[in-house]
Amino acid sequence: MPNTIENYVSQVGVEKMRRRAFFVWSVTGFLVFAWVILILLAPLADANNFSSVSSLIYRFFSYICHQIPSRSFYLENHAFAVCARCFGIYFGLLVGFVVYPFFRSVENTVPLPRLWLFVAMFPIAIDWSLGFFGVWENTHWSRFLTGLILGATCAIFIVPALVEILRLILNKKQTKRLSR
Repeated sequence: MPNTIENYVSQVGVEKMRRRAFFVWSVTGFLVFAWVILILLAPLADANNFSSVSSLIYRFFSYICHQIPSRSFYLENHAFAVCARCFGIYFGLLVGFVVYPFFRSVENTVPLPRLWLFVAMFPIAIDWSLGFFGVWENTHWSRFLTGLILGATCAIFIVPALVEILRLILNKKQTKRLSR
């Protein structure tokens, strides 16, 4: 049965939205990449006597992470700008953005069930809880890996949300333009 005119979708519009979705994904992925590089740049700058750069980066990240040295990875004998768990989350976000197009179309805005986001929170919650209650001492790697799981899962929810936000903004602008 042929589609009705109400269901018509312009193929030019579909291709334009595909390009815009790819743009949103790539720009956001680049920003996440830059964020991870900043985390690694702080200890490298400190090790190479660029203390003005490193202190600025450490100060910036101190607003979002406790930066306890005993809970951080080290590069060139200087702590990362964030703890191992935060680095796992940010690195996981980067990994999630990089692998996203291999598993799902970038322009697909149909959200996955939120259950998966909650499932991804369980490992980090268990790792934190067991350490907090003294059942076991979590390690840099347990913190990093549980953060990695959560960060990669968050990317799966962030990409479609950003593409949908762009789509809504552009549709609103187009509707305003047509109503004039």
